[in-house]
Amino acid sequence: MATAALSLTAHMQGLMMLARVLGALNVVLYLALWALTAWRLVRHPNQMRNDLTDHLKSPGFFTMVAGTCTLGSQLLIQNQLAAAAWWLLGLGALLWLVFTYTIFAALTLKTVKPTLAHGISGSWLLAVVATQALTVLSALLAPGLSAPLWEGLEFSALCLWLVGGVMYVWMISFIVYRYTFQPLTPGDLFPSYWINMGAMAISTLAGATLLLMGEGSVPLIRELRPFITGVTVLFWATGTWWIPMLIVLGVWRHGVRRFPFKYDVNFWGVVFPLAMYTLGTWQLIGAVGLDFLRAVPAVSLYVALAAWLLVFVGMISAVFRSLGGAEPARTNA
Repeated sequence: MATAALSLTAHMQGLMMLARVLGALNVVLYLALWALTAWRLVRHPNQMRNDLTDHLKSPGFFTMVAGTCTLGSQLLIQNQLAAAAWWLLGLGALLWLVFTYTIFAALTLKTVKPTLAHGISGSWLLAVVATQALTVLSALLAPGLSAPLWEGLEFSALCLWLVGGVMYVWMISFIVYRYTFQPLTPGDLFPSYWINMGAMAISTLAGATLLLMGEGSVPLIRELRPFITGVTVLFWATGTWWIPMLIVLGVWRHGVRRFPFKYDVNFWGVVFPLAMYTLGTWQLIGAVGLDFLRAVPAVSLYVALAAWLLVFVGMISAVFRSLGGAEPARTNA
């Protein structure tokens, strides 16, 4: 997810060598993650089944949807591999249906449930991220179809975009309540809370993509353009609002409370929002014409790249320490 978003941002800003390197690496990482997932399913099926009904772990399965769809967008835009993108769209849609209705049904029907303080985190917003990633890829592929099919797929993408926005409202309400009315320790502030911003960033990208891809021959998109534009700017503004707040909480966690600053797999939940905010802002500028914002993605690209390098090096170091018999890196997942 993070690597695809960063690769696409580099591509759109003309950094082709960086985009190609990240894009190629992302294909390798995607295949490796599927191999590891298959290995875990074979070796530990009961654990995976339990994870699907766990309030903190189950939302993580939505990364499979988001990663699949962002890779599809990357292959379509950077490599013009429409056939591969269609296959990934089909896989992403299937995974979205399975996980959406399996996970939320299972969490609803459980008889023993955690309290809000122990059952919710920013990772719940991965359901929004997955929905909007599916929206983006659908909107990108739709113009390659004939007019009736184009309009149908764009309408589906529009509906998904709206569903993702409503899901964000539902989930962020509980997360903010958790922030303000429940005690918080440094350990509670997982890096995945950056998805508070990342979910809005990819929602901005989805709205801007709908505007760019559907304007040509989809009457409904043309009629709803003022509405889509307004909501897309709302998403961008909300995501922007979250950035200083999340920085303050991070300073409190690591600076004031001295929580150890070492590699944690959840730190990818910081890199993805930074990269997606850059990409979403760039696409918003193209869709709405906000040229005065161009300095934002020009700077945030390098912030996201620095974060990606830092976390990637931490990940590689943690892998080598684990292979060498050292204690594995702590995770909150």
